[in-house]
Amino acid sequence: MQSTPTHTVDVAVIGAGTAGQSAFHQVKKCGKNVVIINAGSWTTTCVDAGCMPSKLLLAAAERAHLAHTADEFGVITQVQIDGKAVMQRVQRERARLASYVQATVDGWDDDQKISGTARIVGKNADDQTLLAVNDDIIAADTLIIATGSTPSVPDGWADILGDRLLTSDTVFDLPDLPKSLAVVGAGAIGLELAQAFSLLGVRVRLFNRDATLGSLSDDDINAAAIDSLATMVDMALNATIDTLTQTDNGVCVYYTDCDGNAQTFEAEYLLAAVGRHAELEKLGIDKLDIALDDKGYPKDLDPATGQIGKRPVFVAGDASGHFPLLHIANIEGTQAGMLAKDCPITADYIRDLPVPLSVVFCLPNIAQIGQTYAQLKDSDTDFVTGKVSFANQGRSRVMGVNQGALHIYAHRSDGKLLGASMVAPDGEYLAHILALAIMQRLSASELLTMPFYHPTIIEGMRTALRDIVKQCLALSDDEGTDTAAARAAETKNAALPNVNPMLR
Repeated sequence: MQSTPTHTVDVAVIGAGTAGQSAFHQVKKCGKNVVIINAGSWTTTCVDAGCMPSKLLLAAAERAHLAHTADEFGVITQVQIDGKAVMQRVQRERARLASYVQATVDGWDDDQKISGTARIVGKNADDQTLLAVNDDIIAADTLIIATGSTPSVPDGWADILGDRLLTSDTVFDLPDLPKSLAVVGAGAIGLELAQAFSLLGVRVRLFNRDATLGSLSDDDINAAAIDSLATMVDMALNATIDTLTQTDNGVCVYYTDCDGNAQTFEAEYLLAAVGRHAELEKLGIDKLDIALDDKGYPKDLDPATGQIGKRPVFVAGDASGHFPLLHIANIEGTQAGMLAKDCPITADYIRDLPVPLSVVFCLPNIAQIGQTYAQLKDSDTDFVTGKVSFANQGRSRVMGVNQGALHIYAHRSDGKLLGASMVAPDGEYLAHILALAIMQRLSASELLTMPFYHPTIIEGMRTALRDIVKQCLALSDDEGTDTAAARAAETKNAALPNVNPMLR
């Protein structure tokens, strides 16, 4: 292979997903000579196999669920699900969304985008990274790696199951709803798809090696999630898969259940939802003397900048191993583009990532915001937990969605909000309010001064916040009289947020 560059650029971006496109746009704004290289589709994981097609399937599932449960409200319906029509809408709307991304790519200069698989082949005498792409050698002063991630599949499963094995990359291409489905993994992807297919009439069993749903570390919230979802999807938790076989009609899962009993489950397909991983080793990153950890991510990666050590190499998006979320990929890609060679920025731009926020869009939503329960316990933080159950929460009962619970964590000393975990109706909206409050460093008392319109599901959050204030007030026994009185006055006012101050 030739080593003389056919192209020389300031910045080369590998990967045209969310992070890669964000980096590319930012480098162009800096006026630098840039090229973006991409293998396969020029759209994004979110559009092709992630956020959007899963929500399209969930939208159909929610319609079916509402129809099936309408008799609770005196509305009698007969529900018929057209599996082909369901999948056709998923694929049609996915294609529509992908066309918007493709239109953006089509507007880029042809000499700034290359379709092909890039591989790092080393460095030249000018300390530039050399990339082999098709028949070209590209020399880049700065390299931004945004190659994303791919679904993980346990060793041997693909050989055993063949085309009966599905991942999030392939499940949305099915022409019809399957008759039955085994789903392995109770993370966000597994939970969303298991419940969606189940509500659409597919016989589903969800397998997980422990009893944790959606990475919840708060045992009470996890228990509430199990109680809520068990009514809508069959789950085999704390199960060990012993053997898989392909049958004439699909697959057979041989497993040991939580009681130690041998069980089997036959299905048309098996969906592996056991996580995703980067494949940086296939990129040839070792040619730059960059070591990877046992999960395949760079060891010397600065989480604040995405830079690997002092090298002119940045990693953004899923490939960084931080948070595999679209909004994080967008931020990391943009920042990598701004930090690329000689871009006119200051160190002030380098910023922490936003308050951690993750949502699983099952019914009810599972969400974690800020610091998790496990993180707070591991750091020996002195905190209190404000709690509310939605079982008897007013608006939740009105809507027939009275399931789940919310825990909000706050410093014991001052009530400053630290994090929250929930399985809750309208959880996606509750989560964003709490993320904003944590970002603004608000206390429970301060957040209680916001308006809580009646009747709303969000009023449930007020109950948890009042619980925090009550627990923090218990400290007054150890405080001076003036401090205790001031805290009590603050709490009294905060507990009446919708009352005109003149009427208090």
